[in-house]
Amino acid sequence: MTQPSRRYVFATIAVGALARPGGAFSAPEPRLTVWRTAGCGCCLAWVAHMERAGYRARVIDTEDLAAVRTRYRVPDDVAACHTALIDGYVLEGHVPAEDVRSLLLQRPPAIGLAVPGMPRGAAGMEQPDGSREGYFTLLLLDGGARRTFSRH
Repeated sequence: MTQPSRRYVFATIAVGALARPGGAFSAPEPRLTVWRTAGCGCCLAWVAHMERAGYRARVIDTEDLAAVRTRYRVPDDVAACHTALIDGYVLEGHVPAEDVRSLLLQRPPAIGLAVPGMPRGAAGMEQPDGSREGYFTLLLLDGGARRTFSRH
């Protein structure tokens, strides 16, 4: 029996390193930086939701979340309880992981995504009784414009 070539062995190792549970292949998710006000439990619930989806999060407690939003051009009327940054995009509020994944695949020319307020049943806002309300994820565009990215 002949030995496999070095090229074959390297390719096998490289492909195996990128394999995800369930058989899908992809590169690791980009790192997520999350700013929140200390003591906000739903922010940590959202971080846990994102980590279950494969994102690695760094959480920073801040007393001036408004300054973070200003820095990343988040309009005041979509402000929520935490602001995050991932791969050049801002995420405001309880944005579902599947919307983040779609954003990163589509790469639209935008500031990022926002779920205004704290909708019952949104990612990190799950209710013990399973109740939820409908909400929108908005795509934030330059100049304060926005459009619906997804409906939940």
